Amino acid sequence: MVNNVDKYLKEAIKEAKKAYQKGEVPVGAVIVKDEKIIARAHNLKEYKKNPLAHAEILCINKACKKLNNWRLDGCDMYVTLQPCSMCMGAISQARINNVFIGALDNKEYKETSINIEYIKSDECESILKDFFKELRNK
Repeated sequence: MVNNVDKYLKEAIKEAKKAYQKGEVPVGAVIVKDEKIIARAHNLKEYKKNPLAHAEILCINKACKKLNNWRLDGCDMYVTLQPCSMCMGAISQARINNVFIGALDNKEYKETSINIEYIKSDECESILKDFFKELRNK
């Protein structure tokens, strides 16, 4: 198992080096299923002019296309830097089994300049409840 972790992390590092050469924050990621790399990506925020173009998000997109499914059950991700909260949310939503990281991120994600408030809305709750109720009854 340790040899495979090293092997796949080295592949993520190759992706991070590609980002570095492009002047991007050097983060790389690979997704593995059944001991095969099914997706690889590196940061492209500056190139794509898109704040969502993190290595993890791009890698998840590629894996979903490869498997033709948004559920990445049975997949593991190897990433060179601890994922941010956005990426962890995507990883969780994609049902990725394990995440192996090469370095911890020392940044604090607790502070934000965005004001977020919870506004209770019966209509928002109702539409979600109705959708899942109908889905279960199909």
